[in-house]
Amino acid sequence: MEYKNMLTGKPSVDRPWMKFYPDALMNMISIPNCTVREYLMQRCPGMDVAAIEYYGEEIQWNMIFREASQIAKSLKALGFGEGDQIPAFLRLVPEFVTLLLAAEEIGASLLCRDNTLEENVEAAAKSGAKVIFAHEFLTQKELKAFSRKGIEKVVLISPLNHGKREAMPEHIQACLDTYYPHYPESCATGIKTMTWEEFLAEGKGYVGDPAAPVDINRPLYRAYTSGSTGPSKQVIHSAHTMLGIVCQMNFYGSAEDFRPNWMVTCLPPSLVAVVVSMVLLPLSSNKLLIMDPFCFENDVDLELMRHKANNWPLIPMFIETVMRNGRMAPDYDLTHLLAGGAGCEALNNNQLKRAQKFVADHGCKFRFTTGYGCSEAGSNVTLPMSPKPLGNGNVGVPLPLSVMSIFKPGTHEELSYYQVGEICKTGPGNMLGYDDPESTAKVLQLHEDGNVWLHLGDLGYMDEDGVLYTLTRGESPRFGGGDLCIQPMENRVADAEIDGIDDEFFVNVPDPEHPGYFVPYLYVVLKNGYTVDDIREQVDACLEEYMRPVDIITVSERPFWHFKTNRIGLMQELLKEIESKKRRVV
Repeated sequence: MEYKNMLTGKPSVDRPWMKFYPDALMNMISIPNCTVREYLMQRCPGMDVAAIEYYGEEIQWNMIFREASQIAKSLKALGFGEGDQIPAFLRLVPEFVTLLLAAEEIGASLLCRDNTLEENVEAAAKSGAKVIFAHEFLTQKELKAFSRKGIEKVVLISPLNHGKREAMPEHIQACLDTYYPHYPESCATGIKTMTWEEFLAEGKGYVGDPAAPVDINRPLYRAYTSGSTGPSKQVIHSAHTMLGIVCQMNFYGSAEDFRPNWMVTCLPPSLVAVVVSMVLLPLSSNKLLIMDPFCFENDVDLELMRHKANNWPLIPMFIETVMRNGRMAPDYDLTHLLAGGAGCEALNNNQLKRAQKFVADHGCKFRFTTGYGCSEAGSNVTLPMSPKPLGNGNVGVPLPLSVMSIFKPGTHEELSYYQVGEICKTGPGNMLGYDDPESTAKVLQLHEDGNVWLHLGDLGYMDEDGVLYTLTRGESPRFGGGDLCIQPMENRVADAEIDGIDDEFFVNVPDPEHPGYFVPYLYVVLKNGYTVDDIREQVDACLEEYMRPVDIITVSERPFWHFKTNRIGLMQELLKEIESKKRRVV
């Protein structure tokens, strides 16, 4: 109580979460004032040490730095220079890392997107670039679409410039094959294409130093948000903003008696979290990065067991897949996994409980945790350092060099402990901005304390120990009173432990009768033999009246899109159905 009496009531002033960070750890953390390349070289365990394992090939650090220097010259030979954007539509292959380092050397930025063809073409056109990078399975149709928007040349990269096909198990080979057109002649060819080997050859004739003046604050990496929670936006980061997150997390997943590996499956480098927390983090903390991009989402369990991963950046979709597939034997020893937790989207109490039981049943002693972050914040903004019970939206405490607090939505008024408002953050890692100044000004705001705060758009609260609890994305008022916060609603149903419910989640839909308001729908995965009628009464009983769903809909399994629960897709389906019913009535 003595500590609590010292609190001012403002989390940004008190920073009560710092009591969870040991002094020894804090003495190890400082914000790098250098380029990404310099940071990796400083922390490299040796030039002849393997940095990346890629389908049977171990890629040493000296190869990475040497290839990056070659690429820098080739980029200059093709006309790229300081301030330019380099569009790259790639899976997580080793060439992505060397392209990023080369872009940094010449003062350019790498632009990534993994949306529809139309959106990818739009991104390339907006960049002003005449040359883009893509895989050799780009189709002739896609090439023509880029060409119509001013792209003059596409550098085609084989997925197996590194690695060996024979080192791939059958399910990985099958996944890789699906990326290629059914008819080989459909692949992009012709004078508008260039092979990776031809691209590297261009640099051999480049005379001069390709390096631009060092500026760790210039744009280096541009990525578009997935659009799973709203319109897709281009997020811009620099070396300084990305390393500002990496340096605070280097201790995660470490081991004293051996060099751990770090596996990344499926997730593309068009996601900020992948580049910052899943690639730069292990590369800069003496872990062997296993790149495994050509893995069916449904086969992640096979890759977890094949590589015996020590660290595997998890998302709810992945742990759900491992549990759902049932291919991991009951006596399989999962203790090669050093830690476990899920980011990307919130886990409700039911999901968290099932995941914790699953890893415990396979011998793991760690807590299965939940984290919180976003592209705009440079990936992670919290860590599970607090010993407090997980669940109910607990996502841990702010990163040690960051400051977070809760503000009254739409204002700069800081709220106190346990008061619900908008989650905001200041400190290392915040993006430079969007490519749209108006949108940037809405989320990066100069407060009266002299700091620029990132307004994250999510609602939550912080307790007096500095533990952050997330509740929902934005406000969703229901006509007649009450705000439809997704997490509390889902957790009420989860905690009721209703017989027959295996999984459940809510989708809030604009109220067709009352503009500006929302109505909730509950989706459930039911156990065999159960129907909605078996659970309806108990669902209503555990919810406040305003939380009760207008309908309960069964699904065979939780649907995902862009690696998140597909709430937007389901909402759109519901709106179409509502509109269709209206027309039938008329």
